[in-house]
Amino acid sequence: MEELVLENTIQIRNIQIKDNAAIAKVIRGALTEFGANKPGTVYYDDSTDHLFELFQVPRAVYFIAEKEGEVLGGGGIYPTQALPDGTCELVKLYLHKDARGTGLGKQLLLKSMDWAKNNGYTQVYLESMPELSKAVSIYENVGFKRINQPLGNSGHCGCDIWMVKDLAEIV
Repeated sequence: MEELVLENTIQIRNIQIKDNAAIAKVIRGALTEFGANKPGTVYYDDSTDHLFELFQVPRAVYFIAEKEGEVLGGGGIYPTQALPDGTCELVKLYLHKDARGTGLGKQLLLKSMDWAKNNGYTQVYLESMPELSKAVSIYENVGFKRINQPLGNSGHCGCDIWMVKDLAEIV
């Protein structure tokens, strides 16, 4: 008789303090892999080592994707300073190289946008860079539109692609 093998499932859950080192490693690994480990990005941002603590503010959430206890990636929503009313920022959405191309990034993106809409936001803003062109194309595919200047005060001067999405488009 043939043995039945059940595929292990990926869990998406809220960040825990124990995730800090693992998700920082994923983020910095991805930026290094794509040549985007430059000043003015989250690569050098001290908060990258303390994401659990960073997201302990009202109207913020960070999701971790894990499989069998291994952190595969994460992404979240943050009420970045000086954004227009009703706008939040999609932040720190990164995957380990072995998790890319599986649809997990889009799943994290959609979960983050659903959370934002359900928590009273009307628009999501994000910052990216040309080195992360695959991610930018995913953002465009789900309806993000490029804008000509940054919004708010993220502190990441190394990003030169800015995009927004109206959450009213999500049903």
